[in-house]
Amino acid sequence: MFTVFGFYKFKKLNLLKKKRAILQDIFIKNEVKGTLIIFKEGLNGTISGKSKNISFIKKKIKILFKIKTFDSENLSKNKFQPFYRPKIKIKNEVVPMGLSIFSKTKKNNYLEPVEWNKLIKNKNTLVLDARKPFEYEVGTFKKAINPKVNNFREFPKYLNKLNKKEPVAMFCTGGIRCEKASVYLNQKGFKNVFQLKGGILNYLMKVKKQESMWKGECFVFDNRVFVKHDLVIGNYSICSGCRNLISLIDKKSNKYEEGVSCPRCHNKLTNIQKTRFRMRQKQINLAKKAGKKHIFQKEI
Repeated sequence: MFTVFGFYKFKKLNLLKKKRAILQDIFIKNEVKGTLIIFKEGLNGTISGKSKNISFIKKKIKILFKIKTFDSENLSKNKFQPFYRPKIKIKNEVVPMGLSIFSKTKKNNYLEPVEWNKLIKNKNTLVLDARKPFEYEVGTFKKAINPKVNNFREFPKYLNKLNKKEPVAMFCTGGIRCEKASVYLNQKGFKNVFQLKGGILNYLMKVKKQESMWKGECFVFDNRVFVKHDLVIGNYSICSGCRNLISLIDKKSNKYEEGVSCPRCHNKLTNIQKTRFRMRQKQINLAKKAGKKHIFQKEI
């Protein structure tokens, strides 16, 4: 059983290259895999490994970056390792909006799941899904709306159209995208902007299904692909041929072939492409049987 740990922290950091090298070595030695992004404003990551190794890495990250507590964190269990390797990246800005998270207009506007349910039941509350359209399509909160932008830099154009007097309840997968968006709205004079603390993942871990206002599944950036309540693996997947969503209904189609095609792309792919994808999937299946990773296996 593997422990999956998701977290982020906004904090002014320095010596990023040096610290990346230190962490890369620690991750490899402790067989911890996943993605960690470090930037001048902080860090954001989802990593996976044995429970004791995750606890060790968590302590090392806090010591290295002089962090007492993370702004958000969530722990879950998974039967397989959802990552193939450790990746530690340095970026200029983890959520590209061109503004500082350390603005004086940043407010403590987090809501725990129970408080969140009360707020979004209010008919006057605008429930805003800050994720990409394909994520919204698979699952979201009741009456939530989505800006339908694929690049977060386009998000402010949508936010500028909102009513400043209307309460805004904002959410995303783990909460980090909403951090920047809420700063932007506060700077624009919005007074009632709220965030779901820890994002959807925190909500799905803490709220029982019968009390939940969430419908559907949540996309995650690893090979679990989609998760449901208690962060168990969902039913959706991603087509290897066209990278579109695949539902259980799609998988029943005679145009669906694992690792090759789905109903959306079956008639668009050439025979050469299908042959190549079948060869790739054959090698992946052989590697799985042998308990090995194949070169063509890629993380979501």
